[in-house]
Amino acid sequence: AIEKALSSLGIDLSIDIVAYVVDRGSLSGEAMVTFFNWAIREPGVSKDVDSYYVILRALGRRKFFSFMIDVLREMACEGVTPDLQCLTIAMDSFTRAHYVRRAIQLFEESQGFGVKCSITESFNALLWCLCERSHVTAANSAFNAKKGKIAFDSCTYNVMISGWSKLGEVEEMEKVLKEMVESGFGPNCLSFSYLIEGLGRAGRVSDSVEIFDNMKQKGCVPDANVYNAMICNFMFARDFDESVRYYRRMIDEECEPDLETYSKLVSGLIKGRKVADALEIYEELLSRGIVPTTGLVTSFLKPLCSYGPPHAAMVIYQKARKAGCKISESAYKLLLKRLSGFGKCGMLLNVWDEMQECGYLSDVEVYEYIVDGLCNIGHLENAVLVMEEAMRKGFCPNRLVYSRISNKLMASNKTELAYKLFRKIKEARVKENARRFWRRNGWHF
Repeated sequence: AIEKALSSLGIDLSIDIVAYVVDRGSLSGEAMVTFFNWAIREPGVSKDVDSYYVILRALGRRKFFSFMIDVLREMACEGVTPDLQCLTIAMDSFTRAHYVRRAIQLFEESQGFGVKCSITESFNALLWCLCERSHVTAANSAFNAKKGKIAFDSCTYNVMISGWSKLGEVEEMEKVLKEMVESGFGPNCLSFSYLIEGLGRAGRVSDSVEIFDNMKQKGCVPDANVYNAMICNFMFARDFDESVRYYRRMIDEECEPDLETYSKLVSGLIKGRKVADALEIYEELLSRGIVPTTGLVTSFLKPLCSYGPPHAAMVIYQKARKAGCKISESAYKLLLKRLSGFGKCGMLLNVWDEMQECGYLSDVEVYEYIVDGLCNIGHLENAVLVMEEAMRKGFCPNRLVYSRISNKLMASNKTELAYKLFRKIKEARVKENARRFWRRNGWHF
């Protein structure tokens, strides 16, 4: 009956819509699986392993582990062979929820699910999941337990070094590195990058510089990962000039910077309030044809919108938008809040228009920022119009915003307008209280 009702809607279904429903909805595990099973039989959604990534992630994120394992087990029956990525998603879901034993158990049973990968690859994925979620001790126990039983490769040792690196455990890193060499695997650039990063976390930046300088003598030319680790170390030590120097040296050595290089540099300089330097590096990022991700732009804007005027934040936003980067809804709200506080009403309204052009709907928070911004520059009639629009859409602005505009209207001798607004606010609050009562009792209208 449910599937028949869904089919009768006539929606042009896509995998993005499926992801939106299972990720953001408040569905039970059973409902999520039912919806997904219906969706993969529709024309717009392909029944392949990429579609199964979506449901496995969603179920794991919501901790519906029994349903997640059932989906993983049923994939082979549906003619879709689970790959290493499916196994990694499932194990990572367990480790994120601190169910370490269940993640290890899933690895032991992985061959029974028909996962298409070698035992070494699946073991490396387990170690990565454990180390990524800071269960390094558990990863080390699994590493020691499987020594001699599973054929390790260079990736196995590198994952363990990266885990100890996150904790700054230099002795443990050196121990794994020694075992790696004894097993016949020479350390590569990735190994050195983890070692350098670990030394930085342990506060031994001078030792990391020594290792970096001796790399060429050991027949290993530093790559972007190694330079990124050095930049990160000096950012952590708040030596911003040295970080930029290593970036310039990287370019001189004809080593191409990647997105992570610019992410570490720009984020570090913004947090250190070196805004001019951050904007210069950001300009170089765009000039190289690298488009920042949506999340990265938001991470740049968040600290910039917490101090100083909004000029730098607007530069970041405008150039990212011009480069074709999609701006997140939270980034738009950060900008609106900052522009509203500084009374930059022209910019505020332009950003609001651009937000709506991107398909984001205005909620009560957005309307409050717009009303605040208009009040700050004395455009009270426009502020009242915006507030009335918000109430027509079912939003009731909070008491602080209403009291601010009401007081300004009274101070400007616009008593009649203030009274009309009071009547509308009173009616909107009655409706808002009624809606809350309905939802509290499980009634949805």
